[in-house]
Amino acid sequence: MREKAPATINEQIRILKLRGCVIEDEKKARDTLKYINYYRLANYFEPFSVSKHKYEEGTTFEKIISVYEMDRKLRSILLAALEEIEIALRAAISNYHALKYGALGYLNPSSFNLSHNHQSFLSRINHLIESNEEREFVRHYNAKYGGKFPLWVMMELFSFGTLAFFYKDMQNNDKKIIADEYYSCSPNELDNWIFCLNELRNYCAHYNRLYATHFPVEPKTPKDYPVTLQPDVFGYIIVMKQLFRGHENWNERVVKPISRMLKKNSDIIRLSDLGFPEGWETMIAFTDC
Repeated sequence: MREKAPATINEQIRILKLRGCVIEDEKKARDTLKYINYYRLANYFEPFSVSKHKYEEGTTFEKIISVYEMDRKLRSILLAALEEIEIALRAAISNYHALKYGALGYLNPSSFNLSHNHQSFLSRINHLIESNEEREFVRHYNAKYGGKFPLWVMMELFSFGTLAFFYKDMQNNDKKIIADEYYSCSPNELDNWIFCLNELRNYCAHYNRLYATHFPVEPKTPKDYPVTLQPDVFGYIIVMKQLFRGHENWNERVVKPISRMLKKNSDIIRLSDLGFPEGWETMIAFTDC
């Protein structure tokens, strides 16, 4: 297999120009490429490409950097909201499960449905404990309780993905009660939405591009919703809205900064690349505040 030769920054500039990128300030472009990897930045040119090695007319280096910066800010806004959603989900699921099955009921396979692979689950639990053994609360429960962690403590070690699979494997009636009482939706919707937000969280946490991205999990559209959700940024924001606790906080910390950012960059971005339809502002906001 042939190795791909690395390119100097001057060579990277030349490649961008050959592909149709207009670079007005080469010094600034070179400085930018010193702290943003060329391969990473090239990913932001993809939505503005007409073929594999040709950018659409009017593609400037400055425009791509503006999209890059907007994308970074969008990830920051969404990641902060996702943190609240995940913490609330942990509380809802662990409180319900522990009260019904006991603090250690999650160690009993009978508290899950028939598709649950309990041996794999226990291996995952042991791995989480071992890989976090230096954390103070883990040392405490290992020393004082012989490594028996109540579910509400164990969930502090769960990733969003582990939480998603935990809910997916719960008894069907338990899933129904949590979905209905906490989120006013069906268990199938909640199941799907948690997996959607796990994908979004991973994209944000690993600094992946959100602009013009189609995510791998198709979101279920809420009942009576005016448009069919797609696996794009808009669709996933609507999923976040369904699971976010606190209408006023949502509007202040998610809707307003996103609205300001999109208006500020309206001459650079295409709303269709984010999946935002006409009338999107009223769709993502709570109007009862």
